[in-house]
Amino acid sequence: MMPFTFAILATVLGYTWVAKPLLPDVYVAVPAAIVVALGVWHDLRTGEWGVAPDALWGAVRASAIFTVVALVVLLGAGAALGTLRLQMDTAGHAALLVVWGAAQQWLLQTVFLREAQRATSRRAGQLLAPLCFAALHLPNPFLAAATLAGALVWCAIYDRYPNILPLACSHAIATLAILGAFDSATIGGLQIGLAYLKR
Repeated sequence: MMPFTFAILATVLGYTWVAKPLLPDVYVAVPAAIVVALGVWHDLRTGEWGVAPDALWGAVRASAIFTVVALVVLLGAGAALGTLRLQMDTAGHAALLVVWGAAQQWLLQTVFLREAQRATSRRAGQLLAPLCFAALHLPNPFLAAATLAGALVWCAIYDRYPNILPLACSHAIATLAILGAFDSATIGGLQIGLAYLKR
């Protein structure tokens, strides 16, 4: 069983598919608070918070290699499509993306991955958790595929080096690369759920 994972999936999918179109944007704070509370509750039970100090440098090395490869692929794809538009981003926006990436990696690794591994096996969990993570980004085909690819690697890294901090930076850099490499039509305006279908 994966109770915390399924509760988070239900909360996010319920908001993006049902509540978001009906409510002002300020109400996003409600599902966000529920998701954070579920993550904290889970980690209090397991004692794993995703910041093992002895795993930091291994995670830095592995994340750096993946991030360089991802940059080459993403920017190369953008150049091939003719949508590449490199631009300087603000430090504030980049910092927000690191925080956003850390939040996602924290839930992906300490909740989705660990519950998936307990429910299946170490290896199978490394596939099941990314599939659950990608499902949150449906029906946007670009985001679902990109998050699945990224999560497969990030989960493999975390399983060996359980520290989310380098993964958060990798997540943020990959997001910046996507924003610079592709136009809004290609990435579906970064919309998910019903908002993607209504864009």
